[in-house]
Amino acid sequence: MYEYLIGKITGITPAYIVLENQGIGYQIAVGNPYRFKEQEEAKVYVQQVIREDAHILYGFKKLAEKQLFLRLISVSGIGPKSALAIMAGEEHTGMINAIESDDVTYLTKFPGVGKKTAQQMILDLKGKLGDLYDPQLNLELLPQSTGKIALTEAMEALAALGYSAKEVKKVEKTLANEEMQTTDEYLRAALKLVMKK
Repeated sequence: MYEYLIGKITGITPAYIVLENQGIGYQIAVGNPYRFKEQEEAKVYVQQVIREDAHILYGFKKLAEKQLFLRLISVSGIGPKSALAIMAGEEHTGMINAIESDDVTYLTKFPGVGKKTAQQMILDLKGKLGDLYDPQLNLELLPQSTGKIALTEAMEALAALGYSAKEVKKVEKTLANEEMQTTDEYLRAALKLVMKK
């Protein structure tokens, strides 16, 4: 099992990054690929999930994020892809507060989380996430693509997380008038918008 990989980011797509280490390119699924910068040296904490049809690496910038991911996938009804979508917003205090205050409505705003799964999250995780709170989880913005390209990339990443085309279109319409510089900024704003609905 891998704990982390250190290497150069050689590719960024809406659903994953490629990290090259000693001539091998590792495809790593991440919640917000645009937190990374192409050609930067990066340390990515990883969790390998082995299924019948695939071996997938899920990646995180911080160890606390990996630990949160592991706790989320321990909940019945939450798979790795759903956990990644839940964590994509990077601002985890809202989710932690929702779990602690039994706020099912807030939790059902995440893609793939229905009422039953939200209740299961509360049942399994209440009182067990406080040690993971890390104010450093919100990292500085990294320069990325600008303008319309950045908005398009952010919407592709939102769709890759499992949000419906209708939700993506609605968010894109709202953000089209915003002046943001990077894909990361657009994606963070988009995730906040879908959580407010």
